[in-house]
This record gives sequence, structure tokens and C-alpha cells, in this order.
Amino acid sequence: MSENPAASERTARTLDPRSLRGLAHPLRMRLLTALRHHGPATASQLADRLGESSGATSYHLRQLASHGFVVDDPERGKGRERWWKAADYGVMIDDTLHLDPSPEVRGALNTFMHEVASIHGQEVSTWLGTMHDWPRSWATRADLSDFTLRLTPDLLAELGGRMHDLIASYTDRAAPEAEDDVAQVRIHLHAFPQKQLDGQPED
Repeated sequence: MSENPAASERTARTLDPRSLRGLAHPLRMRLLTALRHHGPATASQLADRLGESSGATSYHLRQLASHGFVVDDPERGKGRERWWKAADYGVMIDDTLHLDPSPEVRGALNTFMHEVASIHGQEVSTWLGTMHDWPRSWATRADLSDFTLRLTPDLLAELGGRMHDLIASYTDRAAPEAEDDVAQVRIHLHAFPQKQLDGQPED
């Protein structure tokens, strides 16, 4: 079951050095992603979904809980197994983390960013491998595009903010009567500077 909170209830947690180090682990990030995308689950269910042992998922869920990323789901946790749910809608990187000279923070940030990119790549690969299983109305409307622009850092930040606002404006716009033709849609946004062929940034 997918969670679909109202837009006003959707919150993103800003990572600080401690919480970043607590999250920056491939399995923990995949566990948190699974809970956010597919709703509450037990450690055993997540182990089956991710191809891991239940001992590993249990341990890393407890680590996520100690940093406040996941919490118990009281509506389901009435049996022998403990049910978990994501505590927040998403996470954000504080700009100051990029300036932190600590090797631990830099290493955690590097792990975090690479795992985000890896998850995005896996999701795209899954779509490409299964798109012919979807109705044509979906297969012909999905999008894989890229663009190259000449921007300053401030313009890049402005563009990113406007794109985030536009995406947020589509939250919960699907009409209730269209429930049979509604799917969870993933949108990836990658924006970064690129060096020229001579290896130097553009002037």
C-alpha cells in the first residue's frame, strides 16, 4: 500500500552531519526508499523485497529509528512483528554540508549522493525493462530527456526552485474518479555543471 499524504502534510527533513552519517548506508537508504514509496512494512517483508536477510533489515531499521528516519506504525504493530513507516516525506541536504571539512561528513555525503544516483538508475532500468507491460497511454507519455544550458550558479538555483515548485503543484491533482488510471510516478531531477572538452569550466 502506498502512502499518499496531503501536500500540507508532506515534510522533508534537512540533514545535519549526525543524521547524514546515520543515513549514508546503501541498505538503510534502500529501506527508507521502500517505506516511502510502498508504505509501512515489517523487517521480514522488506528483506524479501530487497533480497536481504531479515537480521540485516532489522538491524538497519533500528539504526534508522535511532536517528528518527523511521517510526513504529501503531495501526499495524499489533501482532508479533514490528511494523515500520517512514517518519518524513523526504530529506534535503543542508548547503553547509558541502563545506564541512570533516572526512567523516565528506565520506558520508559522497556515499549518500552516489546511492541516490544508483537508486535512480535502478528505477529507470526497471521502467525500461517493464514499460511494454504498461498500457500504451503510460508507455507513450513517460519521458527521458536531457538538456544543456549556460547558467550561473544563481540561475541554476532559480531553475531548480521553479522546477520543484512546479512539481509540487501537481501533488494530488489526479481526480478521485480517475482512480483506475492513476499510478505512482517517479520524477528524477539531475542538474550539474559540466567541463568543456579541454577539461576547463566555461568562462
